[in-house]
Amino acid sequence: MNSAVLRMRQMFVLIGVWALAACGGSGVGMSSNSPGGGMTGPQACSNCGTAMVSLTDAPGDFISYKVQVVSLKLTRSDGTVVETVPIASQVDFARLVNLSEIISAGQIPEGSYESAAMTLDFSAATIVVDNGTTGVTIAAANVINGATSLPLAAPNPTQMTVNLKLTSHDDLIVTPHAVANLALDFNLAASNTITPSNTAPTTVTVNPVLTASLAPDKNKQIRVRGPLVSADAGTNSFIISVRPFFDSDGSMGQLTVNTTSATTYSINNVTSAGSAGLTQLAGLAAGTMVVAYGTWDKATESFTAGNVLAGSSVPGAMHDSVEGTVLSRTGNTLVVANGQIVHEEMDDEDFARQVTVTVGAGTTVSEDGQSGSFSIQDISVGQHLQLSGTLGVDSSGNATFDATAGSARLLVTTVTGIVTSTAANLVTMTLNSIDDQAASRFNFAGTGTSAAQDATAAAYSVGVPAALPTTTLGSGVPVRFEGFVTPFGQAPPDFNAATVVSYADTRALLELQWPQPGSTAPFAALTSTQLTIDQATLQMTTEHRIRIGFATLDPSTLSTGLQLVPDPLATSLWLAIGHAKSWSSDNFSAFGDFVAALKTELNGSNAVAWIGAAGHYDASSGTLSVDQMIVVFND
Repeated sequence: MNSAVLRMRQMFVLIGVWALAACGGSGVGMSSNSPGGGMTGPQACSNCGTAMVSLTDAPGDFISYKVQVVSLKLTRSDGTVVETVPIASQVDFARLVNLSEIISAGQIPEGSYESAAMTLDFSAATIVVDNGTTGVTIAAANVINGATSLPLAAPNPTQMTVNLKLTSHDDLIVTPHAVANLALDFNLAASNTITPSNTAPTTVTVNPVLTASLAPDKNKQIRVRGPLVSADAGTNSFIISVRPFFDSDGSMGQLTVNTTSATTYSINNVTSAGSAGLTQLAGLAAGTMVVAYGTWDKATESFTAGNVLAGSSVPGAMHDSVEGTVLSRTGNTLVVANGQIVHEEMDDEDFARQVTVTVGAGTTVSEDGQSGSFSIQDISVGQHLQLSGTLGVDSSGNATFDATAGSARLLVTTVTGIVTSTAANLVTMTLNSIDDQAASRFNFAGTGTSAAQDATAAAYSVGVPAALPTTTLGSGVPVRFEGFVTPFGQAPPDFNAATVVSYADTRALLELQWPQPGSTAPFAALTSTQLTIDQATLQMTTEHRIRIGFATLDPSTLSTGLQLVPDPLATSLWLAIGHAKSWSSDNFSAFGDFVAALKTELNGSNAVAWIGAAGHYDASSGTLSVDQMIVVFND
């Protein structure tokens, strides 16, 4: 497969989420470059607007994908260049699949911004491919630049800059004392080509594309991290100085975080909620590290937290930390899968496929969103958790973690499967995965009240509160539950659900790829309200799939073809046309503008190599109502 084909294979949506600090928070002036002038440092700016930049990612076949974001520059219509990321940050994109991370909340000069450029540095990249078993760590020499076919390692250039052009209708407009929004998303599945896992050596070929939206992704939580500036019970809010990911110093501006009576807190491993939690937060010293998870309201230009961590509850703030999913438990020894390790007070994190963890009577245990007393007995197989303690290495060089004098924070866990039966407040299913880990990875010994009652993947039981709807969960229906695993030795049920998700309401992901050189006529119909791909064209693709949760459908079997229409319920559309050979893209928020541009590009010689889309899928009509879509041309 040549490099052009590789480039086509690698593109989907780099989307992101720029939301902005609420007006009550002060900002830090960002570097700007006036026409004919040099780049200046942070400065006060009377004609600036506050911009909150966040970054997210779409799913891919990676356990870890850590690279450095060294620059994100915006270009104003008059040529002014603004650097929004003055401090380089290590980013593990594999951790951003269900999350958007705020990376800046500073101020930029007013004006209309028409393009962006993001630079990634792979010189110290850690890339681990998920092969379903041990994971494959990719050697630096096998991380390949798709444009040059050379390794992204010295002495070759290690940086890649991807460019984004906004259309005239979708320029980022920044005005003083106001909020502007832009969204960026790095899609790992589309931006990387992996050689088959049974081929040695495994290589990853990288060729990213940047796309954008002027509204946040409503399907994901937003996370903001940084030291506490102040808290005000009177306004039900607090202010933090933004330090994304695991940065230990500097500031990317300030953000006002609103709270409600439903906001939960974990402060120095003590849980609370509402005004009591905010009062406890206000009692902390300025500079205490805080992490808030919440949502952005575009209409009110405000960020509201649903969950807040502070002090020693923040991973890496006062102790080493590891986060992962329990694969097995023997006595007080846990085996934790896909451990994301944060070193105490270090601007860094590591990854370990498995970590052996020791807990004890001195381990403080809490459960997110729950009050009451918890102990290590509440830690069972399948539970997602974050531990604080001391990192170590055994005689074989494997990671170990001592949490006997530390803490264990039990996090919301996701289980998926196929329903086999239902009864009053109980659903039994064939387990597919727990926190995206295949069911075959788990050893459920000791989870039940007796060995005969231990959990099994073939008949995994979920306790469902009466308030949750289960009427649609007939035999054979795919289902996803969110909640907490039953304490060790106390099953059945094996899991206690707080939320049930019907896959009928789950967003579908479409991926189509044509063989070299692509298709010059991929659409049978191309109108301002609908795109149609007929069955014959679908059958010409080398890759054709619609993924809904863990289920995969084949659109090439649709005799009536596949219909792509704009989602009428979407608050915003993220649409893009990518160009494989130039690492560039044009972005649109209106479906009509997107189609008009496609008609111009489809001039009889330009060939489409790849199409990706996301939205709700109606299998009965073969219609995908898209809120995100990209068409990649082989040019």
